[in-house]
Amino acid sequence: MTSIREALRGAVVAVSLSGPSAILALGSAAATLALSGPVAAQETVKIAFIDPLSGGGAPTGEAGLRHFQYMAEVLNARQKQFRFEVLAYDNKVNPQETLIAAQKGIDAGARVLVQGNGSSAAAALTDFVAKHNERNPNRQVIYINYSAVDPSLTNEKCNYWHFRFDANSDIKMEALTNFMKTRPEIKKVYLINQDYSFGQSVRSQARAMLKAKRPDIEIVGDEVTPLQKVNDFAPYVTKIRASGADSVITGNWAQDINLLLKAAAEAGLQAGFYTYYAGGTGGPTVVRQTGLAHRVFEVSQGAANEGDAATQEFEAAFRARTGIGSTYPRAFNAMNALLTAMQEAGSSEARKVAPKLEQARLKPHVGSEGYVRPDDHQYFQTMFVHSFGPMEPGMRFDEEGTGWGWKMVGRVETKDTLLPTTCRMDRPS
Repeated sequence: MTSIREALRGAVVAVSLSGPSAILALGSAAATLALSGPVAAQETVKIAFIDPLSGGGAPTGEAGLRHFQYMAEVLNARQKQFRFEVLAYDNKVNPQETLIAAQKGIDAGARVLVQGNGSSAAAALTDFVAKHNERNPNRQVIYINYSAVDPSLTNEKCNYWHFRFDANSDIKMEALTNFMKTRPEIKKVYLINQDYSFGQSVRSQARAMLKAKRPDIEIVGDEVTPLQKVNDFAPYVTKIRASGADSVITGNWAQDINLLLKAAAEAGLQAGFYTYYAGGTGGPTVVRQTGLAHRVFEVSQGAANEGDAATQEFEAAFRARTGIGSTYPRAFNAMNALLTAMQEAGSSEARKVAPKLEQARLKPHVGSEGYVRPDDHQYFQTMFVHSFGPMEPGMRFDEEGTGWGWKMVGRVETKDTLLPTTCRMDRPS
């Protein structure tokens, strides 16, 4: 790895050259505020990162942690008004552990909570934050959700203090099925998902959207599995083969997607896989082992080989510093939006930052426009569908040393990702 000074030099150059076009676009007003006027004492902003750092979800949680730690370093080098410090807490993908970790973080001085993996943990956390902020007006916190995509979190469970920077599962399924409807070879689909709120949402929306867009497609199987508890997916792959499915839709993440693909490879299952998280840590290595070039697809906010020159230089600096590829571009978006909101508020106090954050408009890491919708605090951005296969001319980055990379095969502009919300937000007086 390069030194932190060298890595950040590349990142800061990317910032200064990108203007409004790359991930660190902070807006002219915020930039002016950061660079002019009297120099105030630097304020330390502690961020409590709460995600799985042990067990089957650990590689996914650790990857998320590296993204936020790196962004803290980049933004600390970028400006001197706020100094970001990331505190890490292991929630074991457990709602109760999540609340314990949140309280520890708050007691340690954190005023921003970050969590993403596991919508059941997210539901517990957003309820905790709402109650905590009501009881503790002088210690209020903001909850940044970078990956928990149950639609209810920005609908019936919406919360003024919660901001989601990942597309919800309905938005992702809309993009994925829009791509699938154009593929006439898809005749029979098997659904396999994790048995909790997110997985249930994936399966129900897959059924509804396929019926509306491709009523000729037959759903030949629909399974749910316990979250991060299955060590061998071979029995499930046997069922998939027996069903005659030519395609699989799954929202599985962490070990649940990796072990599913591993079992498929060992069984020689020649199906297309339409996924949310095949690109997570370990996923590309497993996909390469299947030999299914451009038969595994992922819906996401962008891949390493896309974006402008500044974005790709940032990717190179990120990889040099962390040793991994960026699987969470939404973490970059969230931290940029957070800094901009704090600069505009002139404070890190939640009650001052939240009104600015809900008005955030910033160009996403990859894609066109991006903005937070004030009605429900959902961030909208360009969405992509990628397939994984051998490197092609023009590709700069492979994944996990496989010699394979992600190739864009579908794109949905921000305006076409908008879905209505049922949120009736209770705003503080």
